[in-house]
Amino acid sequence: MNKDLTVGEPQKVLWLFCLPLFGSIIFQQLYNIADSFVVGKFEGENALAAVGNSYEVTLIFIAFAFGCNIGCSVIVSRLFGTKAYSRMKTAVYTSLIATGVLCAILMVIGMIGCEKLLYMIHTPREVFADSRLYLDIYLFGLPFLFFYNVATGIFSALGDSRTPFYFLASSSLANIAMDILFVKGFHMGVSGVAWATFLCQGVSCLLAMTVVLRRLGKISVDDETDGKVQLFSWNLLGKIAVVAIPSILQQSFISVGNIVLQGVINGFGPSVMAGYSAAIKLNNLVITSLTTIGNGISNYVSQNIGAGKMDRVKQGFCAGIKLVWMLCIPLVLLYWFGGRYLLYLFMKDITGRAIDTGLMFLRIVSPFYFIVAVKLVADGVLRGAALMGRFMIATFTDLVLRVILALVFSVPLGSSGIWCAWPLGWVIGMVLSVLFYRNGPWKKEE
Repeated sequence: MNKDLTVGEPQKVLWLFCLPLFGSIIFQQLYNIADSFVVGKFEGENALAAVGNSYEVTLIFIAFAFGCNIGCSVIVSRLFGTKAYSRMKTAVYTSLIATGVLCAILMVIGMIGCEKLLYMIHTPREVFADSRLYLDIYLFGLPFLFFYNVATGIFSALGDSRTPFYFLASSSLANIAMDILFVKGFHMGVSGVAWATFLCQGVSCLLAMTVVLRRLGKISVDDETDGKVQLFSWNLLGKIAVVAIPSILQQSFISVGNIVLQGVINGFGPSVMAGYSAAIKLNNLVITSLTTIGNGISNYVSQNIGAGKMDRVKQGFCAGIKLVWMLCIPLVLLYWFGGRYLLYLFMKDITGRAIDTGLMFLRIVSPFYFIVAVKLVADGVLRGAALMGRFMIATFTDLVLRVILALVFSVPLGSSGIWCAWPLGWVIGMVLSVLFYRNGPWKKEE
């Protein structure tokens, strides 16, 4: 069902819209968590390290898919808020065509360059073959990843956060079952979890695209007042790109930064790699969830700006802070006190260097989830208002500091020094994001 986010009590409207998004991303993260869980339990430490090592490379492709999602979502949301349905449909079709072209280019680049990238990050010999195998299969599934992300962006723009949740919940649970079947039942190893993800994402993508296109078909357009629906518009592509490219750059730089860090981590050996692989999955579960709520706030802000309701933007920011902090409290407590047992889900042995590495990461990083949550809410507002210059400055400052500090601290402090860089980058990035939010166009309403 399409939902107008410009009417109703802001906190209630935003929470009802964002909570299904939170549920959706939890299930989406189960794809990667399930891969690590199954190979770690049934194949061992090296297989877990290989999947974790490959995951950092896949984040580059996810960054582009995310950019397509948010670029399409913000512009479609704005047009939906102004009730310009003809241009809204044109924006959707333009996004789909541009996404298909971009995806094809990235598949070619990936097939040529992934092996070289694995060498560049000093992938240990004992996990190299499995890392490459995982990436080869992953590349074939890129169209599913890209078009599913665009479909969920369209759903969110129309105020529907429940339909993507249903798709992801079903496919994620199926993925867990298929992971176990392919790895334990068919003894396919790392390739088993890759193929399971490929198949489940494929089904989810096809269903999402079918439903979203039918949903658009039911929105009536008056050619005389709205204009004719076009298959492609360079003008709208430009507007989408203004939002999408900074988002892609943000996520890509984060991915590149993570790859640099992965190269440093690889120097500490497979045990530290395995511990980091498990811990970063748990960390990404939180960060990606908070980012997705930020995306929901972007849709809320974009619709309300389109409707000229600036006062609701400020109310949405406050409601977003309350929501993310409510989610952070149980997660921080769980990671701090129960981190060892969560990490044990990915490993056969509850003691040893791998477990200790993962636990140290979680205990250093998790208390600062409250800080990064504020940053991501402010970023969501900036992105929804298309203030991408400010958004990029805050994001890149955080990233650059984290990478530089990790490289510096790793020399005297070892792997623990790398983990200390996360909180420092988050604090400075949060301060910048909040300052930029405070000086947004809604300040005139105060």
